[in-house]
Amino acid sequence: MTYPRNFSHIGLSVPNLEQAISFYSEVMGWYIIMEPSDVVEDDSPIGVMCTDVFGAGWGKFRIAHMVTGDRVGIELFEFPNNEQPENNFEFWKTGIFHYAIQDPDIEGMVEKIVAHGGKQRMPIREYYPGEKPYRMVYCEDPFGNLVELYSHSYELTYSEGAY
Repeated sequence: MTYPRNFSHIGLSVPNLEQAISFYSEVMGWYIIMEPSDVVEDDSPIGVMCTDVFGAGWGKFRIAHMVTGDRVGIELFEFPNNEQPENNFEFWKTGIFHYAIQDPDIEGMVEKIVAHGGKQRMPIREYYPGEKPYRMVYCEDPFGNLVELYSHSYELTYSEGAY
């Protein structure tokens, strides 16, 4: 039977685990459910699982787990020798290019993101100007990950039909 699955978590690669935890807890309000720990390439169950995912030779990394207000997991990875991509917004390439959160105070959230080292990529826009108060904006966290902010739920914003 086909039915809508729940979203479990998203994995974000960050250059500094402590800075990321600080940003996401102070700005987004997410909280730690598993403190930072080291994962090494060995024959432990987690080591074997990571070798299945990354292939042989990954060595080690640090990881922490956070959770959102609606219980979606945020898995933070800090890999040694991590690199910031030259262009973090190659939207034409397939794959995930942003995550989105909902906050009725978009202006306040943008201010917090910028005050904590992120940036606003565009002006706040209305989806249905003069009709409905649905607004959105793209920002970046301090680590270059794109975050879209919505004033209302995804379902409310898009259930009216096509643009």
